Amino acid sequence: METLAHFGDGGPGPWILFFPLIWAAVVIGVVTVLRRTVWRDRRGPWRERPDAQSPISVLGHRFASGEIDEDEYWRRLTVLEEQFGRSDRGRTKGGAA
Repeated sequence: METLAHFGDGGPGPWILFFPLIWAAVVIGVVTVLRRTVWRDRRGPWRERPDAQSPISVLGHRFASGEIDEDEYWRRLTVLEEQFGRSDRGRTKGGAA
């Protein structure tokens, strides 16, 4: 082992040049693994949220802008909640909270 650590007159041998390559491979490997597993479906803060264009969100925007009235909003919301499996958010069957 001493011949590897002390090349010629006591300095490190040419094997020392491989350390930057080894660290670069480790960093690239870690980033690749993270991108394929943990970071796969995440989006940055500059991108739109994935649920921003959901049908329920679009319906809310249409109601807020006055395109549909309240009765039509509640009727369509009920259908969308059944289709997308949203819960009643604490409402009972009779409609009272």
